[in-house]
Amino acid sequence: MSDTPERFLRLNAVLERTGLSRSTLYRRMQRGSFPKNIQISTRCAAWRESAIIDWQRNPMFYEADGS
Repeated sequence: MSDTPERFLRLNAVLERTGLSRSTLYRRMQRGSFPKNIQISTRCAAWRESAIIDWQRNPMFYEADGS
């Protein structure tokens, strides 16, 4: 395990890193082929940077875990 703390990425950063459109990203989340976002406050959601990196390693065969 790394000593680096987990970073959270907001939607625009995720879209920029992945090249996906917003609608494609949310559609893939529903299918389980993209990491799920997590609620970090009432009106704010983000993605774990480590999950985005995992997806980028093999986007065709990525399966989100149940958490």
